[in-house]
Amino acid sequence: MARLTRAAQQERTHEDLLRAGRKVFLRRGFLAATVEEIAADAGYTRGAVYKHFGGKEGMWLAIVEADADTHLQGLRTALAQATGRDDLVAILGTVTDGDAAKWTTAAAEVLAATAQQPEIAAQIAVLQARHDDQVVALLEKHAGRLGLEPAMPLGQMVVMLGALGIGLALRQSIAPAADPAAILAHVLKTAFPLAP
Repeated sequence: MARLTRAAQQERTHEDLLRAGRKVFLRRGFLAATVEEIAADAGYTRGAVYKHFGGKEGMWLAIVEADADTHLQGLRTALAQATGRDDLVAILGTVTDGDAAKWTTAAAEVLAATAQQPEIAAQIAVLQARHDDQVVALLEKHAGRLGLEPAMPLGQMVVMLGALGIGLALRQSIAPAADPAAILAHVLKTAFPLAP
């Protein structure tokens, strides 16, 4: 077996830590997860987490940034197949469950935990704005293609849907009684009304 170069070893460590971070954040949430637990799951010391990511918050940012393209590609593919408003509503109104719901709940924890940390909050805001802009561009393209006139500016709609999604995921994690799919569908149908 060929020996890895230092750069290849660093890349492997980085990827191992990202995988472990995802698993631990899903299993424990952001607040309960520890740098020590993430490092142990990856087979490294906590120093490796600090060296590669600066801490738990930096790891979260790296995971979100690494996963953003995958999310956008999935959305791009789904929207390209939409043939009408009902398809658009179904795509945007997909309720997260399982790991996706756990991830959304962890994201809410991150927002709450970093709100009073200006440097981290600013980094999250930059990532979120970049992602929102790309989602808005996709919605502009496909709403126009489908002949749908949004009831509000798409930038505001994307923010609203993100906030609603996080709120519904949090609520479901502690009081799973509401029907989040029905709530999202109603909001989306209001946001994308059919032409009279």
